[in-house]
Amino acid sequence: MMFSTRSEYGVRVMIQLGRRHGTGPVSLAEVAESEQLPLAYLEQLVARLRKAELVTSTRGAHGGYELARAPEAITMAAVVQALEGTLAPMQCLTDPITSRVLCNHELDADENCATKLLWTRVQAGMSRALEQTTLAELVSFAEHGIKRPDKSPRGRTPALTI
Repeated sequence: MMFSTRSEYGVRVMIQLGRRHGTGPVSLAEVAESEQLPLAYLEQLVARLRKAELVTSTRGAHGGYELARAPEAITMAAVVQALEGTLAPMQCLTDPITSRVLCNHELDADENCATKLLWTRVQAGMSRALEQTTLAELVSFAEHGIKRPDKSPRGRTPALTI
């Protein structure tokens, strides 16, 4: 599954705001310039992020945008959902009320859809990754790169961590 530029650019905006967290409002023009992204598009994205209460805005000469809460308290699931809406690997698999994975083939007969297991797992994995990734982690990665852990006690090298 590919995410749209809304998610890609929106996450980049959030990382920039996260890097400057606690320093006051940041001009969106400054973010657009540093990330080489179109200002008009970023204005649309921050409107979605504001509506989701992930960022706040301040008007005036020293105005701009800043995070509504600490980077540690913002998950990528919240950011991507604010930008994209409900994520599902296939459109026919989302119940708009419960956000549960459904399958329109089950409505046609009493049999289970053979691919439902796959799409349920894909959605669960994607959701888990987004829920477990905080803005603070991405900010740290942007500033410091990958931290390579030492060997584990069992002699195996664990997966790379951020």
